[in-house]
Formats: sequence, structure tokens, C-alpha cells
Amino acid sequence: MIRFIVIATLFCFILSTQAPMTHAENRELLIGLIPEQNIFKQIERYKPLARYLSEKTGITVRLTILSRYGDIIDRFVQRGLDGAFFGDLTGALAIEKLYIEPVVRPVNLDGSTYSYGYIIVRNDSGIKTVADMKGKVLAFVDRATVTGYLFPLSYFRSHGVENLNDFFSEFYFTGSHDSSVYAVLDGRADIGCVKNTIYNNLVSRDPTIKSELRIIAKSPLMPESTLCLRKDLPEDIKKMIKEVLLTMDRNDEGRQILAKLQARRFIAASVEDFKPVYEMLKTVGEDIETYQYRVR
Repeated sequence: MIRFIVIATLFCFILSTQAPMTHAENRELLIGLIPEQNIFKQIERYKPLARYLSEKTGITVRLTILSRYGDIIDRFVQRGLDGAFFGDLTGALAIEKLYIEPVVRPVNLDGSTYSYGYIIVRNDSGIKTVADMKGKVLAFVDRATVTGYLFPLSYFRSHGVENLNDFFSEFYFTGSHDSSVYAVLDGRADIGCVKNTIYNNLVSRDPTIKSELRIIAKSPLMPESTLCLRKDLPEDIKKMIKEVLLTMDRNDEGRQILAKLQARRFIAASVEDFKPVYEMLKTVGEDIETYQYRVR
């Protein structure tokens, strides 16, 4: 009888220790990506990270990329996403409109933990001030981004430009930061907006870009792309994902994947990180609850 009790107790212990892992192994997570750059480059950039997470946690991590910034808010529930790498404004919008919580964000290669926006022109354009931009073509990125829209909007207003239609001959949205840079390089726009990390990445691959473009203005610091997960995910899964990401810089494989992401490591993220976004919204007279982030 005693032997039976011991065996039964041991069997129950084994089941209890294996249950969480079985639960994780049978689970899939769908993570969304914003189109910071060409969508094919963006998915290739994050695929090694998804594979690493899958291997380390036993959870199948799948990626899906949205064609537009604003889509990640609208499609999060529709597509049944478990989390997403949100940008500056999309992160703040998601915190307000979706049941999510910030988990981690990257430390850039230069050691910074925030990003900022640039307003750029061609070196040979003759544009040095906002007054020189009158009658020119302006390329924004998307209304659902600070560095690619709200900051330049605030900048132009601070320099007396209240009506974009009256001041510029045309303005349009490119949909991604790298497309905004190429629009200026190719002469399809005279002025462009870009996030500094994407700009630096392009320059690292093609140094001639730096000699062809001039940075006219620089935004305040904004939160980097932040991984946010649904609050109602099991706590053990959220904890496991966070722990794997926070410690991946401690092994060779993890460091190689971080290098592809142009990051040193991940650090813990919080709602407080998005405070600069709310401040930028105030400068243009917008409220996050009512802000129209879709391009009309």
C-alpha cells in the first residue's frame, strides 16, 4: 500500500511539472508587425526572432505584417493577434483602445532606448528653412506615427504653417519610413519624414545616402518599437516570453539575432514609456481618445 502511494505521488508530481510545458508546446502566438520599412524586409528582419522564441519557449510564434500603420489597431482583434511590435503612436493608441500591456523594447546599437524623427531634404535642393519649402512636395509616413507625421506637423505649425494644402503644392503618405527616404532621393518628394533608426540602417547599407540628404529638423525622443502582449494571456506564457527576450543577449545565437534587429538587447517596457507621445499630441491639439489615425 505504501509503495502504491509513493508511486502515485511520484506520478502526480511528474504530471504537474510537465503540464506547463505541454500547455506551452500546444500553444501558438500570432505577433503583428508594423511596416516601418518594406514589408518583405520587415518580415525577414523579425523571422529569426520568432524562430528563436519558438525554440526557447516551445510555443509556436508566427508573424503577420500589416500593410499600414493604422491597420495594426483595427486588425488586432479581427485577426486574433496575441501581441504586436507597436511604434510610438500605435503603441499609445493600443494601450488606450486594446487590452494589451507593454513587455519589452530594444536598446539600439548606440545604447539609446528611444528613437526620434528627422525631416530630410536633398542636399542639392536649396532648401534650408521652412520658408524654402513653400510650393514643394512633402512625403509623410502615416498618420499613425509620431516621427513620420505628428512631429513634422508640429514643426511646421511652430514655423507658421497652419494649412498644409495652402503651403505645399502636394503632400502624401508613403506608408513606410524607408519609402519616405527613397521618395526624397528619387525626386518624388522635396521633403520627407523618417525615424532615425530606419535612416541609420539605410545609411549603413548605402553610405552615399548620407551625402545626398540633409537633416533639417529632429524630433523629441519617442519610444522605440515595443512588444506588447494581450493582458489575458496566461501569466506563465507572458513571463516566459519576457524572460527569453530579456536574456537573449547572453548567448551567441541571441546576440546574432539582435544584430539583425539593429539592437543590443531588450529591456523591460512600461506604459510610462509612451508619455512623450501624449505630449506630442497636445502640441498639435489632438487627444488620443479621438485622434483620427486613418488616412482619409
